[in-house]
Amino acid sequence: MKVGTDGVLLGAWTQCDVEPRRILDIGSGTGLIALMMSQKFSEAQIEGVEFDPEAFAQCTENFALSPWKNRLAAKRSDFKSFVSPHKFDLIISNPPFYTEDSKSPDTSRQMARSASSLTYEDLLKGVSTLLSEAGSFSVVIPFKEEGVFLSIASKLKLFPNLITRVRGQADKPIKRSLMSFGFGEKTCVQDELVIEISRHIYTAEYIRLTQDFYWKMRN
Repeated sequence: MKVGTDGVLLGAWTQCDVEPRRILDIGSGTGLIALMMSQKFSEAQIEGVEFDPEAFAQCTENFALSPWKNRLAAKRSDFKSFVSPHKFDLIISNPPFYTEDSKSPDTSRQMARSASSLTYEDLLKGVSTLLSEAGSFSVVIPFKEEGVFLSIASKLKLFPNLITRVRGQADKPIKRSLMSFGFGEKTCVQDELVIEISRHIYTAEYIRLTQDFYWKMRN
């Protein structure tokens, strides 16, 4: 799986009110987001969960080659059967984003892109049992699925506290929703992020958000 904008956005955008001690990355893929969390939260122990064997192997290798390898661990597991002896202060996920069947002939890519491999219900039920009482859950989903996702989350007493809706360019439709949830119901801050001014010319806000993780944003 390639490094994608969604994963970079989610990792760069995610924040916590308090420094998390334990972080869970659901559907780690290459390990990108877990590695970003290691860079961002210097005291946290990060665990990545990945089911696909090839992605898991790549994730494990990337963890081992990183300067934060002592704080990273990967587990090969279907999240629906994943169990942990402890709760997590931060849970983060870039979940499968096609609720309709994917047409990709590549089985691994199809699993990563089709919500049939991990439904929103399964994801949120797992999060609700693994998240600490004061913890937060960050996720990126298609904007068109935002209402459905919020409805499922509310039934599990997970409430949004921050929503950032993402446009590729200012005159383009909203494509993604970055959302942060917690168990405490409070006023939800909502804003927008525009990625580009024009093709490969990035907005100042996108550069500020991602420059700690993209070398090209520092030039």
